[in-house]
Amino acid sequence: MARRLVDLSIALENDVVADPPQMGPQIAYFDHRQTAARLIGFFPGLRVEDLPDGEGWAIEQIALTTHNGTHLDAPYHFASTMDRGKRAITIDEVPLEWCLQPGVKLDFRHFPDGYVATAKDVETELDRIGHTLSPLEIVVVNTAAGAAYGEPDYVSRGCGMGREATLYLLERGVRVTGTDGWSWDAPFVHTNEKYQATKDARLIWEGHKAGGEIGYCHIEKLHNLELLPSSGFLVSCFPVKIRAASAGWTRAVAILD
Repeated sequence: MARRLVDLSIALENDVVADPPQMGPQIAYFDHRQTAARLIGFFPGLRVEDLPDGEGWAIEQIALTTHNGTHLDAPYHFASTMDRGKRAITIDEVPLEWCLQPGVKLDFRHFPDGYVATAKDVETELDRIGHTLSPLEIVVVNTAAGAAYGEPDYVSRGCGMGREATLYLLERGVRVTGTDGWSWDAPFVHTNEKYQATKDARLIWEGHKAGGEIGYCHIEKLHNLELLPSSGFLVSCFPVKIRAASAGWTRAVAILD
């Protein structure tokens, strides 16, 4: 049977709004002509016109954070501790076994922007697709943000996963989750409205903060989740190994037979 790969990652690029203002990547591109002078510097006496094609190499210089692009958040991003008091692990300490596991997709595209999904919502969706969670399965959430990627309002689109929804997954052994939204939690613009009305700071980043109770990772800014079935696929999301970091970029891929 043929194997099919689905790219679940977005590209790092300058001109697509995938982060709040001033938080996006900055990529400078240098073509073969621009770098020829750099190349000949390694070889005293060599001139640009001596090169067979007069060209150097194409390279890019990038300024970005570990949370630009499709990335895997480590428990250290959420809080200094995990598992109720243990030191939170950083991205270079995330077990590799967590990052290649069977996947399950929850379709939450019908929820309005800013909605905070509950444990009951997760349970209802699992019943709908006829799936019982197993430890280490990677659960990805398809929200309305996925279809809005590339639009100016992307970072404010989609629902979020609340504390109880997150703990529902973690208590069943899930250790990696993912979303096609900018954040695992509801977009800040919607959370801020609730905070201003209640002044309850527990509403802020509640899904992330669940990692202080049970350590886990999540992938943010996934793509193409609408192409996946509800189950029956593998997810690969190995992060770039950055010492003591809160996240690492990943080329997330779904593998279907």
